Amino acid sequence: MRAIVTVVGKDRVGIIAQVCTLLSQQDVNVLDISQTVLQGYFTMIMLVDASASQTPFAQLVKLLEEKGREEGLVIHAQREDIFNAMHRI
Repeated sequence: MRAIVTVVGKDRVGIIAQVCTLLSQQDVNVLDISQTVLQGYFTMIMLVDASASQTPFAQLVKLLEEKGREEGLVIHAQREDIFNAMHRI
């Protein structure tokens, strides 16, 4: 199962490493990543593959949201099929 992960927050060193470490610990593979800094704010969109993960997706979402709160970031994860359905014209 593929998912979209978004991360937004004040830019600082280590954001990508922290998010990728959490994903790696849950056996989630990063397939593609795009990130930029806009006037001091870090933004990132990741396409990930969670098919090898034993963690239920709802729990993964909670883990990411908790990590975001701890680090002063907003982190969201959404299944790719739902993301695509919501953004289809």
